[in-house]
Amino acid sequence: MSPAESFPLYHPPGAQRAFGSDDATRRFAKVAQLDPGSRVLVLGCGPEGGAAVLLAQELRCSVVAVDTDEALVSPVRERVRSQGLSDRIEVRRVAPDALGMLDGPFHGILVPGRVQYPLDVSLRVFRALLGKRGRVGFTFPARVGRFTPKPVLDFWEKRLGAPLLLPRELLQALEGAGYEPESVESLHDTELDALYRDMEAHLPEGASPESAAFREELALHQDHNQKPGVSYAFAVGRRKEPGEKPPASRDRG
Repeated sequence: MSPAESFPLYHPPGAQRAFGSDDATRRFAKVAQLDPGSRVLVLGCGPEGGAAVLLAQELRCSVVAVDTDEALVSPVRERVRSQGLSDRIEVRRVAPDALGMLDGPFHGILVPGRVQYPLDVSLRVFRALLGKRGRVGFTFPARVGRFTPKPVLDFWEKRLGAPLLLPRELLQALEGAGYEPESVESLHDTELDALYRDMEAHLPEGASPESAAFREELALHQDHNQKPGVSYAFAVGRRKEPGEKPPASRDRG
């Protein structure tokens, strides 16, 4: 697996994740039907490891918490040790091109806010790591609103290496990759603005190649009065098996 040149999307260390809140983690756990003993992969876990800790403490899941930078996983290891959760949480640094080498299967895969790979690569690798009926919940940029300015579309297409999708198109991508699409939500304008303010506050001083694209993303958000027609979405899908019958119609029609 070779991530696109523009990946991963830069995320300042210590900044909040788009869907990293406790409520968002609990919603995913409910949809994914996680129980005590369920094996869960949290990709992009740190540096606080909040989702991994919640799943282990509240639901008693067996969690593999992963990130790609040792500076991010080291604080999570210390938190896990200090809270006596080492028997339920394994913290690992995994190189960006080695995610597929993790030992599956997992009942659930949660990506709370750090976008690591192109969409097609993500869905292919996640499916291989999921057990039967396992679910993935992942974060990805999406078009929202009635109008997205062309400079914004151009920026994101270059950044992602593919056109920016609407939330419903993210669900269609899930279906095409071998999943039963179940839900999608996106950050509201106020939530997205708060996320960008927090990320800006955590930017390191001075310019760097890693943060240059994010600074451009932030400028587009500000130049269009916090409504550029793009947000971060969180989509959930269940691994579907070959030959599986579609779900029964909800309206019984």
